[in-house]
Order: sequence, then C-alpha cells, then structure tokens
Amino acid sequence: MVRGSITLIALALGMPSLATAETMSFGDSLGLLAKSCGADIVANCRGVNPDSTRLKECLSRNRDALSQQCQSDYLTAFDAIQKRIAARVTVANACQREIVKVCGGSTKETSKSIPCLIATPKGISNNCLRAVDEAGYR
Repeated sequence: MVRGSITLIALALGMPSLATAETMSFGDSLGLLAKSCGADIVANCRGVNPDSTRLKECLSRNRDALSQQCQSDYLTAFDAIQKRIAARVTVANACQREIVKVCGGSTKETSKSIPCLIATPKGISNNCLRAVDEAGYR
C-alpha cells in the first residue's frame, strides 16, 4: 500500500514537467537545442540550412558522432517545435466562429485575428482559448 502511494506521488510530481514539455515555446526549444547540441551542430552540420527538417536530418545522420547530451535532447526539442507548429495550425479550426463573428476576420488570415482573440476573452469559447494558449499566442 505504501509503495503504491509513493509511486502515485512520484507520478503526480512528474506530470507538470510532462505538461510543460508539450507546450515548450519555440525559443525554449531552440535554447535546449543550442545548449545541448551547439558544438555538435558546428562540428557535424556546418553549412546545413538551419530549418528544423534539414537540421534534424543532419543530426540523425550523424547520431553516432553526437555527444550524449545532444543525443538525449535533440529529438525532444524538434518534437516540441512540431507540436507548437501543429497547435498554431489548429487555431483556425478551433476559433473559426470567433474569428468571423467576434473579430470580423477571415479564417484564411488567422494571424490577423490573433490580437483580437487575445484582447476579447468574452465571447471566445474555452476550446478556442485553449488552442490559442497551446499555440503560444497568450
């Protein structure tokens, strides 16, 4: 019984860190990548276009030559970047009604309606606000 309680406490304490990893900002992701892999990128991926796809491919190709810290962190950083990009794409779907009715905008130009969505919490659904938060706009 005590072991089960200790396990539950350990899991509960670990949950906030998992939640923050899912919503890591672009800056935090790039900071983690620079801290963990900066020297490895210079040594193994010099001249590679710094977009996330090409840099990830380069690091994956050179995985054997990467430091232990870089090997453990680079996939986490790239996954966080992809999750943030996916979250920004979902804002248009989650906030479609609010973009058109509340903000008078167009779902084709969602980015122009973001300031309105942030400044006008009344009339914005919880689903839309959650999508805006996950996308890192608020």
